[in-house]
Amino acid sequence: MSNTLTATELRHRGMTAVEEVLQRGSVPIVKRNRPAGVVLSEAEYLRLAGGKVPAVQGQTALQWLLAQPAAGARDRQEIDACFAAGRNW
Repeated sequence: MSNTLTATELRHRGMTAVEEVLQRGSVPIVKRNRPAGVVLSEAEYLRLAGGKVPAVQGQTALQWLLAQPAAGARDRQEIDACFAAGRNW
């Protein structure tokens, strides 16, 4: 059994499913077949953070994620052109 969690399983089983896969180690998150993140146990997170949890007040996980710099090499014009081409099929 691999240490992955499907979105369907997460929707149906919630945190119980996350807790089960975390017992086997960190859980990679894949979005559109590319690595997007990792779910860690709290103990592993604290070990990596040197025992210090950064204090970010008033920011949700989604807000933090959206504030991260883009990793792609395409600019907005390229992306818009791809969307436009897809709409004109």
